[in-house]
Amino acid sequence: MPDDTNPQSDVPETAVTAEANDEPAPKEEPAPTETPEAETAPDPVPEDEPEAVAAPEDEPEAIAAPEDEPEAIAAPEDEPEAVAVPEDEPEAVEAPEDEPEAVEAPEVFEPSPIDLDLEADPRDDSRHDEAEYKEMLALYEDTLSQIVEGEIVTAQVIGRTETDIILDVGFKSEGAVPLDEFHDPDEVRTGDSVDVFLESLEDDEGVVVLSKKKADFLRVWEKIKDAFDNDRPVKGRIKRKIKGGVTVDLMGVDAFLPGSQIALRRVPNVDDLIGDEYEFKILKLNKRRRNIVVSRRVLLEEERAGKREELKKELSVDDIRAGVVKNITDFGAFIDLGGMDGLLHITDMSWGRIGHPSEVCDIGQTLEIKILDIDWDRERISLGLKQLQEYPWKNVAEKYPVGTRVLGRVVSITNYGAFVELERGIEGLVHISEMSWTRNVRHPSQLVGINDKVECVVLRVDEDAQKISLGMKQVEEDPWLALPARYPPGTKIRGLVRNLTSFGAFVEVEAGIDGLVHISDMSWTRRVQHPAEVFHKGDEVEVVVLSIDADQKRISLGLKQVQEDPWYQLAQSYQPGREVGGAITRLLEKGVVVDLGSDLEGFVPISQLGVDEPLTEPADRFSEGQTLDLRVLETDPINRRIVLAVVDAPEVPYDVAEVEYENMAESKAGSSGDGPAEETSGSDAEAEA
Repeated sequence: MPDDTNPQSDVPETAVTAEANDEPAPKEEPAPTETPEAETAPDPVPEDEPEAVAAPEDEPEAIAAPEDEPEAIAAPEDEPEAVAVPEDEPEAVEAPEDEPEAVEAPEVFEPSPIDLDLEADPRDDSRHDEAEYKEMLALYEDTLSQIVEGEIVTAQVIGRTETDIILDVGFKSEGAVPLDEFHDPDEVRTGDSVDVFLESLEDDEGVVVLSKKKADFLRVWEKIKDAFDNDRPVKGRIKRKIKGGVTVDLMGVDAFLPGSQIALRRVPNVDDLIGDEYEFKILKLNKRRRNIVVSRRVLLEEERAGKREELKKELSVDDIRAGVVKNITDFGAFIDLGGMDGLLHITDMSWGRIGHPSEVCDIGQTLEIKILDIDWDRERISLGLKQLQEYPWKNVAEKYPVGTRVLGRVVSITNYGAFVELERGIEGLVHISEMSWTRNVRHPSQLVGINDKVECVVLRVDEDAQKISLGMKQVEEDPWLALPARYPPGTKIRGLVRNLTSFGAFVEVEAGIDGLVHISDMSWTRRVQHPAEVFHKGDEVEVVVLSIDADQKRISLGLKQVQEDPWYQLAQSYQPGREVGGAITRLLEKGVVVDLGSDLEGFVPISQLGVDEPLTEPADRFSEGQTLDLRVLETDPINRRIVLAVVDAPEVPYDVAEVEYENMAESKAGSSGDGPAEETSGSDAEAEA
């Protein structure tokens, strides 16, 4: 740059170049007066004198002002600055005519090595001095933003990837922020400005570390802290469901709302609340961990407490009010009365049968309900809905008289019967015993199913107890009424053995009707211990009808009655004193039973066993299968028994009580004598089995 205080600083550039190369300066044209490069003295040079030429390089400067001389006089403003000429010095040396016009010699220029080295690398900082390096560094730093770690800076969006938004913060490298830190990443466009928190200027990979979440958190922290300190609610929007609760957008910062703090009661479906805005109370703050816990339930409880006091003054039993269904359970629905919740039990929803409360109401639905009971100490209110409907059991006896045939729908099945709905709110019970005349029904589901349409007959009506007894089998004619005429006693029939019990066997008489062959009616000559000794299930047998009780629905059958009673002939064959052989089949307390062959049994009393010493238990001396030589003592065709004695036994009288062995055996089977002690219908016995 030219130096205004040095008159030699305005030397033409060509002169400097020539001088630096030790070559004579080229001829110069006269400099115009208006050109600032040509400096003239105050007095003009005479026209007839030649122009001064530049002094050679090896000569001293042409016109050098002495150091002790005054500075040159400044030239007029419209003229170039003139060089002062000392008064005692001669005028400029005249140049030869053939030489160009002389000009004042400039100051000596001392170039640096890098100026002279035209092939020098401009990037080589070692050739610059410290002042030049600092100047260039300052120019470069001016192009960078002044950013500091730990502060919020404004960055510009310059691109995006599948997972991040790329931001330029004015540093030598860019930073990236994950997409999930933006509330709506799809709305972010290239060129948008975003406030982020500068965590680090460089990480291990030399990348700027940025965080939008921290920036959002720090920006609103003071507002959140102020609301927390002053116990003031803040507005927020539920964002998404997470483990244990939901995330709430609180002025751009994520806060945690526990599931127990969402509402006064458990919310069935939290997803329905996503995107909704509510007011929340801040429960906990932790700036270091950026943890904010909020609650909505606290505010609802405060609001509810105020309304509860007002509600206590308004509510009374039998009032009819409107309420909103807040929650539905298996046993009923909770109704919000405006400050307190009341329970509408499932039994008070309808006069009819309800499988689940959701059949009557939905969450959020407004219902007109009646206050049934209030317990302020336990804060419980019982509500009713059916009480606002007409009572269906009024005059039900006139509507459904006994004997009337009705058509209904099966609404419930239990082990003991089926409930049939005659109309909304009126149900009757078909007991399992009233379902079929002939079938052995073990469970009602064998005949009916839910929602089946069935025809019944009204058997009984109790209007006060709200009960109606129905019968399905009464729709058809009772087949038992015709059985006595169709099967008089003594009729022989063939049937299949349907079932075996400990006391007899059931044989099918007709489809669905069974008769009982008692264990005592299976053989004339032997004592049958179990029906399996004679019958097998599924066998076809011939039996005789002994009796029919149509009222009790019982038929007695006999197997031995198919044949004639052989005892009168046996009495002739087994005369007293006849010797026979037999094997012991059973050991009893008073004696032993022996097999005489041809299904004929005899009894040997304990006193006739031929034992010398007293015997208390026959099993002490005898065993089953042991063969004995016997003689007949007595044959009784009336009681159907043969009394025997061991041949070698002394003739001693025996007690009559000793020979009542059949009574002991039959008492265990539940019968005595010829006929059964107690007859049981096939259906009852099969059910018992």
